[in-house]
Amino acid sequence: MEPLFNYLLLSGVLFSIGVYGLVSKRNAVRLLFAVEIVINAANLNFIAFWRYLGEPSAVGQTFVLFTIALAAAEAAVGLSIIISAFRVHQEVDVQELKNLKS
Repeated sequence: MEPLFNYLLLSGVLFSIGVYGLVSKRNAVRLLFAVEIVINAANLNFIAFWRYLGEPSAVGQTFVLFTIALAAAEAAVGLSIIISAFRVHQEVDVQELKNLKS
């Protein structure tokens, strides 16, 4: 059994990569991927703590299933908005879309 620290370290690295992607990228699709990486880091924390606390219930797994469902819905809505913006403005750069008035 691996130590909890390894999983928390991996989750921290994933979270840092996701935050870096949110701060530095301007493409809407890359921003959506960065949000998914942050959500996966949180899911990894849920599962790691559930595993190491040794509870007989499946509370950690239940939270992860709910967050996976919410992440799928968020990705579907986000991609549909991005596709609509691209069809109208031929652009997925967040800064350019923010400056548009129409």
